[in-house]
Amino acid sequence: MNLVEDLKWRYATKKMNGKTIPQEKLDYILEAARLAPSSSGLQPYKIFVISNKELLQKIKSVAWDQSQILDASHVLVFAAWDGYTLDRIESVFNYTLDQRGLPHETMDAYKEKLWGMYEPLSQEWQANHSAKQAYISFAMAIAAAAEQKVDATPMEGFTPEAVDELLGLKEQGLKSVLILTLGYRDESEDWLVNMKKVRTPKATFITELK
Repeated sequence: MNLVEDLKWRYATKKMNGKTIPQEKLDYILEAARLAPSSSGLQPYKIFVISNKELLQKIKSVAWDQSQILDASHVLVFAAWDGYTLDRIESVFNYTLDQRGLPHETMDAYKEKLWGMYEPLSQEWQANHSAKQAYISFAMAIAAAAEQKVDATPMEGFTPEAVDELLGLKEQGLKSVLILTLGYRDESEDWLVNMKKVRTPKATFITELK
């Protein structure tokens, strides 16, 4: 099956059956998320992979009591940087240059240009920009899950500050952005499982300028 067919297969699963995802499938999904593109290659976010039921119960209580959080095999929390700093940018660039066998000063001009653009902007702008990068990674993860025939439910319905506290994110300079539950659909209990997939018609969605 190709990617388009896989995306036609997936839907926002409303009820999961508690079955555990094979480790190789989870690893595949996480690797797809890790390989996602990001602005200037900074990857200003992390993914927390949670299967601890006690912790998930606490998250569920601040996530609109959505059952998928407990019924999923694993829950991914995407957490983005709360802002940019020169040290953070420099750390990523230096790691990249080390991996490529290049001297650290190779990217000095670009680093200074980038920080010169980011530093005057508000921390709120910076945090929003980081969050947008996390969404790109999330998109890769949900597409990879569909390819692996793993069901997934994207969630913005939670209290970020509460999740941040549960995971100790503030101390790490991170903010929770969205949640992705991974598992398998409960076909007998999920009201959405047999519903037609509906998206904006192509003619309305796409505008070609020739």
